[in-house]
Amino acid sequence: MNAKPAVYAVILAGGGGTRLWPLSRVGRPKHLLCLCSGDTMLRETYARVRPWLPADQVMAITVADHVQAVLDQLPDMPRHNIVVEPQGRSTGPCVGLMATLIHKRDPEAIMISLHADHAIEDEGGFRNALRAAVRAAGDNHLVTLGIVPTGPDTGYGYIRRSDPLGQAAGHDVYRVERFTEKPDLETARSFVQSGRYFWNSGIFIWKVSVILAEIRRLLPGLYAQLLEIEPALDTPQQAAVIDRIWSAVRSVPVDIGIMERANDVVVIPADIGWNDVGCWTSVASLSAADGDGNVLQGEHAVVDCQDTFVHSSGRLVAALGLRGMVVIETEDAVLVCPKERAQEVKKIVQKLKREGKEKYL
Repeated sequence: MNAKPAVYAVILAGGGGTRLWPLSRVGRPKHLLCLCSGDTMLRETYARVRPWLPADQVMAITVADHVQAVLDQLPDMPRHNIVVEPQGRSTGPCVGLMATLIHKRDPEAIMISLHADHAIEDEGGFRNALRAAVRAAGDNHLVTLGIVPTGPDTGYGYIRRSDPLGQAAGHDVYRVERFTEKPDLETARSFVQSGRYFWNSGIFIWKVSVILAEIRRLLPGLYAQLLEIEPALDTPQQAAVIDRIWSAVRSVPVDIGIMERANDVVVIPADIGWNDVGCWTSVASLSAADGDGNVLQGEHAVVDCQDTFVHSSGRLVAALGLRGMVVIETEDAVLVCPKERAQEVKKIVQKLKREGKEKYL
């Protein structure tokens, strides 16, 4: 009887979180912040998989600027399981590098790719869905978790399912017909009403041999670079070789570079209270509102406000007569915007960059 393949969880901890400015900054992005509980999102992500996987099968990849913070927050993770990118190159190269490292350690292994900055309410259900996904990945499918939508949302990508393929560990498995990037509201409504669409969680599960074969087919330039890096992995030369090659690596999201073009992608529905915490309205949705629909954090004095999110990092925030607004106070900056435009906060970050106001980034 064949032994079950080893399972490795990889935490992608390199995002910028620009839509959560001014709390999320270049030096301390959202996955290093306590936004959903008393713990950071990175530590929450790590804690979700530890009841299932031993510490030496949980890994992380981060950028050079954040490596010390990751080391500080994950002291139980073996140091050789934390890989450093010299510069961020989006999720495609991250996934490829970690798959290459795992493949070198164990060519039969299955890899779970997780973002460090998502919130999940039903952690037991999440682990059960991952177990089902691992079973499906064992049949050489590229697997993603599709979040059962709670309503139309223009902030998420969508996955259209095709016909049922069967079951894995008690979970339905569907072939993926197509991925759709963030739609407009009318399209999102039609997607949800059809019952054939899921939110794209960005959580992927696959054999490392299978994802590397897809990278070889669809991203041959990246594959060649990974082959050049591979001999140095798990050696004292690892950091120097990655540093030398990484500047020539092209940025490409794994969704666009691989998943949208792959031939054998399946989706497992997951109703687990998932939230990508992508903007301030997402953060607000994680907390109970008062009788007027307000979510109020920190020192505040709020009068005649409705459906408004106030977060104070220290100073008193006073608000009068606000409707559907976001107010975020930090030591050196204050954000005020309508909730309906919370997804656009990154435009402010872009403006600050253009104007050379680096101290606020």
